[in-house]
Amino acid sequence: MNLPELLRFPGAEAVEPGLQDLARGAETVESLLVSIAAPRLRNLGFALPAPVADAELKLYRMLALQHGNAAHGRYNALVRRMVSFQRAAACVK
Repeated sequence: MNLPELLRFPGAEAVEPGLQDLARGAETVESLLVSIAAPRLRNLGFALPAPVADAELKLYRMLALQHGNAAHGRYNALVRRMVSFQRAAACVK
């Protein structure tokens, strides 16, 4: 799979920056999402650095600081978007 092909999938806007952030050790929303999705992304052929430990909890805490009471909805929306990406990528694997 090449990057231009992947960029058309829903959720791709988080994958590329997430992989870059993860490679440099930065804990961002995107790197935490990629960490959560790491097992399935590896199965799809992505080379990933070591995922962030406790990524789900760290992502939720980060979103709570940014979005307050809306953190739960934002967390679920981001995870659904990543699942959409994984499903779309699996279709062309």
